[in-house]
Amino acid sequence: MHRNKRVYFQSCLPFLLVIFLTAQNAIAQKELSANELLNRSISFHDPNGAWSAFNDTLEIELTIPNSSKRHSSVYINIPEEHFTLEVKKDSDAYVYELDKGTCKILFNGSTEISEEDKKTHRLSCERGNMMKDYYTYLYGLPMKLKDPGAILSPEVSKRVFQGKEYLVLKVSYQEEVGSDVWYFYFDPKSYAMEVYQFYHDEAKNDGEYILLTDLVEIGGIKMPKTRKWYYNSDQKYLGTDKLVN
Repeated sequence: MHRNKRVYFQSCLPFLLVIFLTAQNAIAQKELSANELLNRSISFHDPNGAWSAFNDTLEIELTIPNSSKRHSSVYINIPEEHFTLEVKKDSDAYVYELDKGTCKILFNGSTEISEEDKKTHRLSCERGNMMKDYYTYLYGLPMKLKDPGAILSPEVSKRVFQGKEYLVLKVSYQEEVGSDVWYFYFDPKSYAMEVYQFYHDEAKNDGEYILLTDLVEIGGIKMPKTRKWYYNSDQKYLGTDKLVN
């Protein structure tokens, strides 16, 4: 009888161990704070703290329905506070060069730009700085969520998005930084960031969500190679930007 009990117990050990580990993992996730989740995701995407010294070029191809492709060469040098954006679409090209607060704009190789071309291509130093913020924010995620002005909701929520359960961070911003509300979706095992979503007015279900796939390593950071953009309201597809070369 005692031998049978011992054999039964031994046969159950692997099953009991799985239950124990699953329970421990569930408890750990349940108790995970917003800062802990963010830190784990940063450890996944930027394990060696490379973002603060990032100095590299991103080659990005944008595809939009019913439009020709746009190629953007984005040079980001965080330590030197330098940003260059070169955009080529159809037969035109323009460049923004921002260096420690200075701004230079070229259109088809010239600094002499007509008012008509400025209006058509929305060329201004204000827009150049907006594009700098745009690229450094999106390609600097999730590390950029540590920046001053970002307000993390203290609780980590769980959401099912397109059939997969995620750990989700809600982030808002101080008024001088921004007014949108963002949600960041992380894989519950690897803590990779796989979706982000923003609202101008969440009650209206406006804004967009972005699907992130195909991680590549650039400058020591795991970045999504492909980002697909959709409206929140009707899931309409907006376009895809992809890291190339």
